[in-house]
Amino acid sequence: MPEQRRAEPADLPELWALRTRAVRTSCASHYAPDVIDAWCAAPPPDRLPALLAGGGGLVVEEVGQVQGYAILDLATGELDAAFVDPAQQGRGIARRLLAALDAMAVQHGLRRLFLSASLNAVPFYQQAGYVALRRETYPHRSGLQLESVYMEKELAPLTRS
Repeated sequence: MPEQRRAEPADLPELWALRTRAVRTSCASHYAPDVIDAWCAAPPPDRLPALLAGGGGLVVEEVGQVQGYAILDLATGELDAAFVDPAQQGRGIARRLLAALDAMAVQHGLRRLFLSASLNAVPFYQQAGYVALRRETYPHRSGLQLESVYMEKELAPLTRS
């Protein structure tokens, strides 16, 4: 049974490798090969270790193998990343991670989450309660201007009983 745990900065190399596999597989239907190549060649953003150290990252793993992860900026409400290993997609891992991040966000007093979703991921995020507000270009670290969709999700406040 896959287990969920907090992501740590030491996980970053494994998370980034998973992200690269997922981008190559899942995003190929919506982006040109040269875009995918540049996207995958970029190093992790400098802010990721701090987001992980701050407790905003979650990992699902089984027998020590990371199957998916998601990272939330707990200060701003930006969903920075959510990726599942292509071999594990369709098992509910990303839904599980997003639900856990929603709960974490509410506990941190956030009322709204937002992200710039890759074109292929828009239907998934819509199913998770995000609303597509506009198409945009995301200034990617590789120098690309990635076509994406800005999305938001309103969170219900924490109720005390």
